[in-house]
Amino acid sequence: MTHFMIEFSGVLIATLRDILPILALITCFQLFVLRQPIPHLRRLIVGGIYVVLGLALFLIGLDKALFPIGKIMAAQLSDPGFLTGGAATVAPTDWTAYGWVYLFAAMIGFSTTIAEPSLLAVALKANEVSGGVISQWGLRITVAVGVAVGISLGAFRIVTGTPLYVYIMVGYVIVILQTFIAPKKIIALAYDSGGVTTSTVTVPLVAALGLGLSEAVPGRNPALDGFGLIAFASLFPIITVMGYAQYTHWAAQRKIPAQAATKERVNEVQACTRVSQNT
Repeated sequence: MTHFMIEFSGVLIATLRDILPILALITCFQLFVLRQPIPHLRRLIVGGIYVVLGLALFLIGLDKALFPIGKIMAAQLSDPGFLTGGAATVAPTDWTAYGWVYLFAAMIGFSTTIAEPSLLAVALKANEVSGGVISQWGLRITVAVGVAVGISLGAFRIVTGTPLYVYIMVGYVIVILQTFIAPKKIIALAYDSGGVTTSTVTVPLVAALGLGLSEAVPGRNPALDGFGLIAFASLFPIITVMGYAQYTHWAAQRKIPAQAATKERVNEVQACTRVSQNT
């Protein structure tokens, strides 16, 4: 307990040191530039204390739980004995042997994105501004699918050792092409959705997964191959959100001719009925 308190005190002091410049900047602007009193000062002080304590506890949690979990899972899933189903001492180099790694990467990407507080905040605001047209769960699931695909593909890149820039260049070419043809109202939200996925919950687990996997796969260098998964987590949600918007727009356009044809048939039937009644 004493060791924890000493460690927590050190993290708390470091957190206060990092937050003080932000606090000083906001206070100076409020008092000397805007020349307005600070509203709800007591409430802001209490909230600031909660923020500092929460950040300190979160940083300790990263070090004690999230980083080790991601690294341990990557090591276990890429263990030679697990991959080969025997007592092998050297991990295979064939990418097809790492199927469980790709599945775990996709599932961890999906689940952490669903739990991401920043994405929830964006989804709530998008639903509010759009008047309910943009569904909270629809947006969150679409973004989570994009992260799942991206993290799984990033794990494949680590296993195969292919260059990162190839995937990123191709991905952003797709994003640029989608930007020209996607509904204009969704483009800005799609780009923001790619940014909010890489936050407090997703980054620690994904980073630990990449580093652990690059250490376990033969011939991989953690410094060169262990990083890059977060770039996939930012890129692919943009693609999936704009792709989903394009699909819904296309489906809506298809319904219009069908509804017009149905209305025309109804009018014809009503006309025939009136003619028969008159005769």
